[in-house]
Amino acid sequence: MFLDKLNWRYAAKKMDPAKPVPEDKVARIVEAVRMAPTSSGVQPFELFVIRNTALREAIRPVAWDQAQITDGSHLLVFAAWDNYTEARIDAVVEQMVAERGDSDMLQGYFANLKEMLLPRSAEVNHAHASHQAYIALGFALAAAAELGVDSTPMEGFDPDQVDEILDLKSKGLRSKVLLPLGTRAEEGDWLLPMPKVRKTKAALVTEVD
Repeated sequence: MFLDKLNWRYAAKKMDPAKPVPEDKVARIVEAVRMAPTSSGVQPFELFVIRNTALREAIRPVAWDQAQITDGSHLLVFAAWDNYTEARIDAVVEQMVAERGDSDMLQGYFANLKEMLLPRSAEVNHAHASHQAYIALGFALAAAAELGVDSTPMEGFDPDQVDEILDLKSKGLRSKVLLPLGTRAEEGDWLLPMPKVRKTKAALVTEVD
């Protein structure tokens, strides 16, 4: 069951480069990211699926030399919009109209959204966009676990350097979190034999009836 899969997963510290993740599983993880919910359905981020060895080797030194970046077979980079703009929101509206049809309610909703978002600072809007990328990260982690794929979410990297390597600034994007995908190495990972530690339900959850 799904909860058993979540108990199976952990942040793999050592991956086996001889065991790449099958492409059909990567495609399903990517689809889970695409299907993740976001505020107003705007999806204010992009996902980079990096197989290229040279690029991953360039990113590893600016990510605390974490070996999973190169020992895994795929590196997912979640990059959030640097700001909300009228053009970006209009593109969302155009797709909505194309797939759902036009309506006064749709146009009014997104007009109000522009009035709320566009006057705000770029940093405030980028932070909001980043939160949406993290929702998608959660879906990627869950999908990977369901498929028996190891993954290791990483904030330990220099985002400015990663942005430069991937030329994200020119695209109006900023890297937020990395997710290597691979296969755990049965030997050499100090974390693998350790039991999963989580707060008890009593410590974490407050029931409000």
